[in-house]
This record gives sequence, structure tokens and C-alpha cells, in this order.
Amino acid sequence: MSEKITGRMMLPPRILAWYPKAAIGSGIMEALVAHEDGRMDQRMLKLIRMTASYAVACPFCVDMNSYEYRKYGISDEEAEALRGDPEKVESFSEREKLAIAYTRLISETPLKFRPEMVEKVKAAFSEREFVILVSTAAQVNFWARLIQALGIPPAGFGE
Repeated sequence: MSEKITGRMMLPPRILAWYPKAAIGSGIMEALVAHEDGRMDQRMLKLIRMTASYAVACPFCVDMNSYEYRKYGISDEEAEALRGDPEKVESFSEREKLAIAYTRLISETPLKFRPEMVEKVKAAFSEREFVILVSTAAQVNFWARLIQALGIPPAGFGE
């Protein structure tokens, strides 16, 4: 199914097919991925996915999650800043900067959540938005670790 959607050969589901429980569990999680929901629009979700991909240095994830970023209103300068310092980019809203910073925290090992940062993010996002932010970043982290552990190369979205 993922190959029909993407138009590319996708190694993750092919490899996971060797262990159907992992394939089914991963497939269900992917089928329930967050989509635009109120102020958690496509741009915000793309920024979260790209940030998590860069933070965990997953070539496959960067390739897939950065694909067509301009389509979501993300400029080249903004995309590049996700690898470095987004605070210097004036076009990011304060909510976007908080989402990017929190996504980076979610993607760090070991996890270190400072209570003041958690409260700052919770104050800027509704409870539903907070869950969408966190679960989106966590989902990318799951895929990044799985894909890297399996040795899966980029799928060629950026070509």
C-alpha cells in the first residue's frame, strides 16, 4: 500500500513482512498518523517531522519527511534552519519555534525534559495540540530508529 501511495519501492514494509506482527503494528501506527487538525496544520506537522528526522540523523527519514517541503509553505531558509538554529529565522512563529525546540527534546537521547520547557509548550498549545505534537515527533523517532537499525537507505524522494 505504501508503494502505491508513494510511487516508490519502500523497503521498510518489505523487510517488516518477515515478521508480520511488527509489520501490522507499524502499519496501524502509520495509518493513524496525524493530519491537519485545527492549528496543527500541514506546515506545523511537516516542521515537526523534518525536525525529528534531522535530530536523529536518519537519512531515510530526512529524505521522506523533507520531500516537497515548499508545498507546505516552508522556505529554503526555514528548511535549512531546522538543521541548525531556527531561532534566527524570523519567519517562524513563536509556536513553530516552540514545537521545533520540543521536538528536538523528544528526539534526544537520553530524554531530558525540563519542567519549565514542558510548561511553556503546554501554555502555547491546547491539550489536543500538545498530544499531536508529541505523538508526531515520537512516531518519527520510532521509524528513524527502526529504519536505521535495519540499515535501510533513503528511498530517493529528493531525487
